[in-house]
Amino acid sequence: MNLALGLARQLQKEVQSSNSSDFTEEQKKTLGKIATCLEMRSISLQSTQSTEEFKLEDLKKLESVIKNVLTYNKAFPFDVQPVPIRKILAPGEEENLELEEEDVAAVAGSTEAFPPRAPGTLLPRLPSEPGMTLLTIRIEKIGLKDAGQCIDPYMTISVKDLNGVDLNPVQDTPVATKKEDIYIHFIMDVEIQRHLEKLPKGAAIFFEFKHYKPKKRFTSTKCFAFLEMDEIKPGPVVIELYKKPTDFKRKKLQLFTKKPLYLHLHQTLHKDS
Repeated sequence: MNLALGLARQLQKEVQSSNSSDFTEEQKKTLGKIATCLEMRSISLQSTQSTEEFKLEDLKKLESVIKNVLTYNKAFPFDVQPVPIRKILAPGEEENLELEEEDVAAVAGSTEAFPPRAPGTLLPRLPSEPGMTLLTIRIEKIGLKDAGQCIDPYMTISVKDLNGVDLNPVQDTPVATKKEDIYIHFIMDVEIQRHLEKLPKGAAIFFEFKHYKPKKRFTSTKCFAFLEMDEIKPGPVVIELYKKPTDFKRKKLQLFTKKPLYLHLHQTLHKDS
């Protein structure tokens, strides 16, 4: 096992430890992302045909993140997600992380409901306040031309200001309930964790669609969408999908596809008079 992979495994143990109370959830996510980068570097070192190499220069960009991991509050330098939770084996044990192509095809081609592999981090609705409005967004479905090939798909929901700074806790949905034709169905309610009247001008709600890549062994953002304040109104809404990496500042947006494929949502406003 090379050094990069060994470090990645050690970080996994730290992040996944049930007794790891020394880190906040955000710090654990950062550590998990560092572990993903280390695994990607390990894959690059072992592969002679990698088309997405993680070079030594890329690894050096992590230096400031690692040195300041307890106080790091900037955007992570790479568009990666924390390594998926999986069994950590004792030294000397062998772990088969490879998934044969036919197995991937069998999983991806299934039209059955996804198994509940990820519990998600969705939060309950905030207490009501007189004169204030809360928003529930039901994520109904997303249209993708390769919907049937997405493994363990889920959404990450965040609320950002114009500078891309988080205004609310970031939430992950559980793994999607079902895929059918060109759609992945979620049917999941997300409670926005701030009263609408308290959101600053220019804020937006982001939806990042993520899925697991077995060959690369990490979860990747495939595309994203967002709701701006003037789009928040009761009832159904269909919004455009954009290419990654997620542009939280909304400066260089590129449509994900020219096909009529969208994210389908339903909004409910709760106002306490």
